[in-house]
Formats: sequence, C-alpha cells, structure tokens
Amino acid sequence: MPNQELNQTLDPRDWDEFRRLGHQMLDDMLDYLRTVRDKPAWQPIPEQVKAAIHQPLPTEPQDAAAVYQEFVQNVLPYTNGNRHPRFWGWVQGNGTPLGMLADMLASGMNPHMAGFDQAPVLIEQQVLAWLTELMGMPTDSSGILVSGGTMANVLGLAVARHAKAGFDVRELGLQHNGHPMLTMYGSSETHGWAQKAAELLGLGNRAFRRIPINKDFQIDLSALRQLVEQDRQAGHRPFCVIGTAGTVNTGAIDDLTALAEFCREEKLWFHIDAAFGALARFSPSLAPLVGGIEAADSLAFDLHKWMYLPFEVACVLVRDAKAHRDTFALTPSYLARTERGVIAGGLPFSDRGLELTRSFRALKVWMSFKTHGANAIARVIEQNVEQARYCAKLIEAHPDLELVAPVPLNIVCFRFAPADAPREMLNQLNEEILVRIQESGLAVPSGTTIGGVFALRVAITNHRSRREDFDMLVEAVSEIGEAVLYEREN
Repeated sequence: MPNQELNQTLDPRDWDEFRRLGHQMLDDMLDYLRTVRDKPAWQPIPEQVKAAIHQPLPTEPQDAAAVYQEFVQNVLPYTNGNRHPRFWGWVQGNGTPLGMLADMLASGMNPHMAGFDQAPVLIEQQVLAWLTELMGMPTDSSGILVSGGTMANVLGLAVARHAKAGFDVRELGLQHNGHPMLTMYGSSETHGWAQKAAELLGLGNRAFRRIPINKDFQIDLSALRQLVEQDRQAGHRPFCVIGTAGTVNTGAIDDLTALAEFCREEKLWFHIDAAFGALARFSPSLAPLVGGIEAADSLAFDLHKWMYLPFEVACVLVRDAKAHRDTFALTPSYLARTERGVIAGGLPFSDRGLELTRSFRALKVWMSFKTHGANAIARVIEQNVEQARYCAKLIEAHPDLELVAPVPLNIVCFRFAPADAPREMLNQLNEEILVRIQESGLAVPSGTTIGGVFALRVAITNHRSRREDFDMLVEAVSEIGEAVLYEREN
C-alpha cells in the first residue's frame, strides 16, 4: 500500500457532500442579499459572539458544515453594513451578486496575475483598455488593477517621482544624495493617502504642500502658483500636483483643466485622485463635472466604490507607458520571459507595480461590464447624484436642519441646528445623533468636521438606495435630535 503520509491533500474527501454544502452557501448568500433591506443597517457585536470567536488555534479537522454554521451565526450578521440600502458611511460600495459569483470563479481558477501566457491576462488587458477609453486617455496608456485607491495613488505618485526627480531615484534613492528636496502639492482636502505616500516613498510629510481651498472647497490655484514659485526660489524641486475629483469630505472637484494647464506650463507631473469621481465619466450628463481627467499624467480610481463591485479592485492609468514601466520593471533570471511556454510574453503586470503575486480582480469587472453594460452602471450613478440633490432639498426645507457644505456631486454634509439650540453644544449634539442613528440600525451615515463644524456625512455610492430611504434618514435625524436636545437641556 502507498505511504499515506505522501498522499495528503486539502481537497474534500467527499465531493458530493461538499457540493451540497457549497450550494447551501450560495443559496444562503443570495437569500441574504435579496432580503438585506429587512435587516439592520448595522448592529454591535454582542459580547457572547466576541467570546465565541475567540478560540484556540484549531489543530485537528472540524466538520466544514459546522464551521459554516459558525460563520452564519457569528460573522455574517456583524459587518460594517455597507451591503445595506441605507449605508452611506464614508465612500464604500455595496458589492453585487454577480460580482460575488465572479470572485468565486476567480478564486476557483486562482491564476497568478503577474503575467504569463494565459487568458486571465488578456481579460485584465481588455478591462484596462475599456477603462482607458472611458476616461478619455490615450489608447497607448499603461495601467494596472490594484487593491484600492490608496495603492493606485501611491503607484501614480511613484511614477511621478521617478519621471520628474531629475536624477535616478531607483539607483540613488533619497538618502543624503545632495539633490534638491522634492515637493508635491495638493489641496488641504486631499485624502490621507497623500501623506502616507509621501512618507512611504521617502519624501517625508513636509514635502507634501497642502494648498488652501476656495469657497467651493477646490484647490486655490493662485496659492498653488505662489507656493511652487517660493519652493523653487528656496532651491527645492517641485515635481507633482495632485488634483482631486471628488474630495472625501464634500465631493468637491478641483478645476482639473486649469490644473492640467498649470502643470504643462510648469513641467510638473499631474496626478488625479479620482477615487469615486472618475466614474462620473460613465454618464454623458455628469462627465462635464470631471472634465480634465483625460489630461492627467496618472489617474487613480476605485471600481469597488461607484462601480459597486465587491472589494477589492481599483485602477491606476499612466499616460506615459515607458515611464510607468521604468519605475518598477525588474526581471531576475528566475522570471525571465521565454518565446514559448507558460511564461511567454513575460510578466507585464509585475513591471507596473510593487506586487508580483496578484489576484484575478479583472474578472468581476469584465463580467459586470458585459452583463450590465456601461450605460446601466451610468444610470445608477446618475440616480445616486439625483438622490444627493433630493436629500439636500429635504434638508434645506427642514426648519431644524442645515447644509454644512455645497453638494456638487454625491456627498451631503448637514447637521441638526434648531434656532433655539445653544451654538456651543451643536457639535456634541450632532455627534450623539450620528451614533444613535447608527446604533438604531436604521442607517449608517458617517461624520466629519468642516471649518470647525461637526456634520453628518451622507456619501451615496449605493445601488440599493431609494428615495424613501432619505426621507427616513431626515425624519430620524430630526426626531433623534429633538430627543437628545431635550435630554441635554433637562
């Protein structure tokens, strides 16, 4: 008899039994998604559930069906809630049933997406071609799908640093090499990825110049011009300007066309963080709001936000394909391409980013475009913008509510502020309203502070939301606000 120790596997011992369990998992998840509106938007994790999850390391097999039931009982009900129709916290997509199935297929195939001569690579290349076309960038632009907007932006900034440093950053690095300090620029509303990137890439936080904003929460172009000139006079080397298409706080969109022109004049790299705003280009009616995106040297955006796909998938596009490759390409002998065989064609995606091992993210994008069509996705994006405007009108019409910022796209910032409430207590009052709304399970907005004012923030990238959901939110904020105000005054 063969030595059993040499014939171990992690495949199921009983494929038929495992098939039945797999069908149950699929049916349960589809039932869950179909009825998600009937469930709380969010609920705290009970202490007994936390205790049940805290277990010693399993060293011996357990029944897969029993493990699955633990998932159903202790994991499935307790997420941050972004599947729910009334989840508007931060900027998070909801996922789609089709995207879920695509991820299952991708995991079942489990291809290594550095490159190789395989169909999944062709799928990602096709997806990148479609996204390049939708964003209006040149057809010979380079790109790669990554985990999220932060990574997409970091890669774009890395290409900018390599292309505009004025010396060989890959060879010399930034450690005491006698070169001028490299400086980058973005508005004070730029997402926190920029500071992380500056620190990670060795530039340092002080190299990230935060430019004041105007009344529309856009970067102040005159202040930008002035600071770039000051930095040059001080002996520094400005290399990149970051424009934002959809700021995280208010959804404001910088004047991208003017920024592109400024960068051309000053010979600076123009990077655009369009994490969710870029997807407005899917809609002919909304595309003018993000005009200028097509002029970017590099462009980062998420597909798990306003394309509604499951986490995680984002994209960075780079106008200069050579600059993109020159920033990251590295081919050791064990990864050398061949003319025939599995590695024929090399590892092109390894040459466009930091990761060698990558998952098959492109499949859910490809299947979604083909199944739904870009026009259907555009109509849902348009619906979200209309919902934001509808929500803003409800707030403006309510005597005890007020907008805290303009609503240029899909984010509504507002607060409970009755005329007879003491001004000094409004921030704490609204913080309490926010938490009670979330704890009630009715909805999940998030919070932010704008000009010293704490606001409830409704970021609408939700394909399941309906108009009546915003009626419910406004009514609940008013009722909870009155209750909290009464408690504080009595």
